[in-house]
Amino acid sequence: MVTTAPPDRVTRLARWLTEIFAPPVLVAVLPIVVGVHAGRTVASGLAWGLLATLFVGVVPYAVVMYGVLRGRLSDRHIGVREQRTKPLALGLVSVLVGIGVLAAFGAPREVTALVVAMFAGGVVATAINHFWKLSVHAGVAAGTTLVLVLVFGPAMWATAVVVAAVGWSRVRLRDHTTAQVVAGTLIGALISGAVFGLLR
Repeated sequence: MVTTAPPDRVTRLARWLTEIFAPPVLVAVLPIVVGVHAGRTVASGLAWGLLATLFVGVVPYAVVMYGVLRGRLSDRHIGVREQRTKPLALGLVSVLVGIGVLAAFGAPREVTALVVAMFAGGVVATAINHFWKLSVHAGVAAGTTLVLVLVFGPAMWATAVVVAAVGWSRVRLRDHTTAQVVAGTLIGALISGAVFGLLR
């Protein structure tokens, strides 16, 4: 009987970081934070943020989990590159619908700009992942930091620690190479920063 050794503390920390700051978590929380900031009242901002989260977080994650439960996807992080294109594309459709709904009902400008930025980042990540396993974890974390800096000011650069920690965790767990993490970080930051900065 073959047994595997339990993970050491460092590896457990890497797994914890990967789960806590996973893309579905960040893309679910960020619209709520931005919505509360941009709304006329806290309640209205929260409502807009939750609506955005439905399209950018809940529906895409449900697509992934459905694929996992049906045995079509390896895991909720879609560790197998060849399996990524379809669920990422379906997630983009959900985000695109969300943009339409937010625009049609007059969502705060920052909320809509955020969702458009997420769509743009998702398009680039999906295209690259068709050929190369770009780190979506790193890209979403970096994009989150840039958006927080643009919304709340330079103090939010402190959240770059999370970006570094997430990138380290992906390499530590051997889910990505250093190059894939660096590329994901740069692309996520540049796309989200540029699109959100221009539209907000």
